[in-house]
Amino acid sequence: MSIEINLLPWREAARARRGKHFCYALGLMALLGLGGGFLMSLYYAEGLDGQQQRNDYLQRQSRLLDQEIGQVREYEKKREQMLEQIEVFTALQFARPQTVQVLNQLTTSLQEGVHYTRLERQQDTLRLEGLAEINRQVSDQLRSLEATSALEIPVLSEVESTAEGYRRFALSVAQHEAMGETP
Repeated sequence: MSIEINLLPWREAARARRGKHFCYALGLMALLGLGGGFLMSLYYAEGLDGQQQRNDYLQRQSRLLDQEIGQVREYEKKREQMLEQIEVFTALQFARPQTVQVLNQLTTSLQEGVHYTRLERQQDTLRLEGLAEINRQVSDQLRSLEATSALEIPVLSEVESTAEGYRRFALSVAQHEAMGETP
């Protein structure tokens, strides 16, 4: 007597069950993978949004900083202009007594019969034009200018006779160095 045991249907059923479990596990893993991918994309999107907000904030702050830098540059320009004006005022204030002293010495050195028709000042040099009755008065005037404490040796540039009988002369004279210094 022989007993026959048929294991094939049992094996077939176990194989089918394992295939079904594998398919379920595969589907579950696919769902988990898709869910994980979706969650990762949400996480990165959130991080990207946060970074974009930080970038926007930095750009706004950068624009504000650029505006403030522009204002500082404007203030610096105004400051430079004010410093230049202060320098001009200081130079004018310093030159005031010098001008008075030079004009006083010009008047005290003026010889009889001589009068000035034009006075021009360029930095530390005076250019004078005038009229005299005779040539000797012109040379006396030059010596008188040289004797002043505020002026150096005058340089006569021209002398000519006019139709009225006067001597028209032009000269230039520099101020002494101590007179031309600025504080």
